Amino acid sequence: MDKDKYISKLSKAEQLEIEQKKNVILLVENLMEREEITIKMIIDCLYDVGSVNFVDKKFRLPSANKILKVIARLSKPSFRTIAFYWGKKIAPELITDWLLQKIKF
Repeated sequence: MDKDKYISKLSKAEQLEIEQKKNVILLVENLMEREEITIKMIIDCLYDVGSVNFVDKKFRLPSANKILKVIARLSKPSFRTIAFYWGKKIAPELITDWLLQKIKF
């Protein structure tokens, strides 16, 4: 009830922005559902580059470096699954907020 009172006091432009933000969040959620394979492939690409860069930067010893790169490759499927489901929860709102920031003057 309090939320309804608050929304009714907002201007038409603010009400439209709130409504459209909800619509964009729903559209991004729908996109993520339909494009699960594509998103997982993006996560894979980012993981490949990020894990190699991380190991190279943090572990200079050649033998440790090679072992850690193998471990990183083996942990990729687990990471992909966790990243996808975690991203599915937070990404729609983050993407929507980012997009809305880009159109504000």
